[in-house]
Amino acid sequence: MSRAVGLDAHLEFCEVAVCEAGKVRSVGRVPSTPEGLQALADSLLDSDRVVLEMTGSAWEIVRILEPHVASVLVVSPGDTGIAHARAKTDRLDARTLARLLWAGELDPIWMPDERTRVLRRRLSRREQLVRGRSRAKNEVHAVLMRRLVGRCPHSDMFGKAGRNWLRGLELPVEECETVEAAMRQIEFLDAEVAEVERLIARDILWSADTRILLSVPGVNLICAATFLTAIGDIRRFPTSRKLVAYLGLDPKVRQSGSQARADRSDLSARIPAGAVGAGRSDPQRGQTARPAARVSPTRPRASWLGHRDRRRRAQARLPVLVSVDPRSALRPRPAVADGQEATQARADRRRLTP
Repeated sequence: MSRAVGLDAHLEFCEVAVCEAGKVRSVGRVPSTPEGLQALADSLLDSDRVVLEMTGSAWEIVRILEPHVASVLVVSPGDTGIAHARAKTDRLDARTLARLLWAGELDPIWMPDERTRVLRRRLSRREQLVRGRSRAKNEVHAVLMRRLVGRCPHSDMFGKAGRNWLRGLELPVEECETVEAAMRQIEFLDAEVAEVERLIARDILWSADTRILLSVPGVNLICAATFLTAIGDIRRFPTSRKLVAYLGLDPKVRQSGSQARADRSDLSARIPAGAVGAGRSDPQRGQTARPAARVSPTRPRASWLGHRDRRRRAQARLPVLVSVDPRSALRPRPAVADGQEATQARADRRRLTP
């Protein structure tokens, strides 16, 4: 009979527990090093099942243990209930994981393949580089604001013309040092971002899915790569509704008594900085292509709906698809009011009509 092995992984060690025939016992700790984990893998049986919570080193642990056991499951910490336990120690956490795996109460998260993991790491590194470049640019803007310089007369202050304009400014010595240091950082980060984007393009441009995504107006290379890495194997979603829910695009309603709230996760939070809003160049028209439409989130509703003036207002319940191009035939639908709001609105108009 197979055993269930629970690992509570940490930076320096892993706490190990084994559940066999419904009985849980603690095994001890192993170092969180390749040698220590390899020794643990050699001591396991081919029929063992291993579970651990998602952490920074989870995929490397999976890579070491997977060839030696029947399966290795990585679970979300929010699905185990360990964080809400009354008593929480490393030993108890490993025992709980082993017991839940034995009882079949754990659902593993999707394990991306090696190519997807590499692409995710490169996208994450690009995001950090872009954020660092934005911080350096903000330092330059802060200097100009402190010295009352005003807006740059050029469209891109960090382009060739904008940099020449910056060099011609008369600033105090300490401010000049700040601007020169920030410009050196920007030049270095520009080169690093370009190199990472070159590696990303080399990995995904051969894919047919990438070419399909790039045919959509407004989708650039980084946006397409982010979608591909976030979705992974699209066949794991049986319906389109499940895919939309996974990406966080569907509104979630939370209601308790008179308290009601509608939340919608924004997909842009999943896309690296600088990936959205960059139109693709159209060589035939000689201009930048604009996206055909965008999702416009509705104004946030108050979490407390008990006030009667709030109930009289007609509010949109869902995000509205709004045309970006004014020449397009697509128009947003008007906000839909429920029966009570519509009746009250008609009564208010009758009182105001002479």
